[in-house]
Amino acid sequence: MFEARLHQSSFLLKILEAIKELLNEATFQCTQNGIQLQAMDTSHVSLISLFLSQGGFDNYKCDRNISLGINLSSMLKIMKCAGSDDILTIKNHEEPDSITFIFESQSYDKVSNYQLRLMNLEHEHLDIPETDYACVMKMPSSEFARIFKMLLQFGETVEISCSKEGVKFSTSGDLGSANIKLAPNNTTDSDKAVFIEIQEPVVATFAIRYLTLFAKATPLALRVQLSLMPDSPLLVEYQIGDKGHLKYYLAPKVDD
Repeated sequence: MFEARLHQSSFLLKILEAIKELLNEATFQCTQNGIQLQAMDTSHVSLISLFLSQGGFDNYKCDRNISLGINLSSMLKIMKCAGSDDILTIKNHEEPDSITFIFESQSYDKVSNYQLRLMNLEHEHLDIPETDYACVMKMPSSEFARIFKMLLQFGETVEISCSKEGVKFSTSGDLGSANIKLAPNNTTDSDKAVFIEIQEPVVATFAIRYLTLFAKATPLALRVQLSLMPDSPLLVEYQIGDKGHLKYYLAPKVDD
């Protein structure tokens, strides 16, 4: 039996909006500790890793490990049927080959029930090793989204350069070039602070398009963390309060 309840269904909608352009379908692994999703995007350039803690739900029951193969476009259609303040309950026990979504209005005067057929998807869990990154940057997630929205107008790839002076984002194209440099600041407003820790200089190039897609997770968290190592994937991490985290790994561009 699996059952999970969220006081606001809009939270799950934000999760789907943050991954829908990277994944067409995915397997949600449900355990007594929470829900995990791990999948490569359709181009096999980025890896999405989501964890929703059982403690982040208003009610959570999972008496055995189950895998829910879901078409994300179909799930998104169901989620958009709910009001933003509706209470959401997700169930999988009466019909094992489907998952049920129940939306209740806050006043309990309206209840909607939807069933979605599950898919048989191949799933391989990848062990992601803990890494001591050479450069770690923490910044407002809104600023991260703004930077890559601007850079996308100038080029397709961005060179990220980390040094003791700060982190620079550079791109160029037919229109011209753009360079944005961020240095640590001493603001007392923790939500606006930029924190940069450098162990060694790093220079790497990544596809801007993917970074703009990662930024769609901005509504989930006020801050985002970027972690880099030479010749390794970039980690873009959103901590979702006490509910869990959403991590994106992006392979660097390699010169031909």
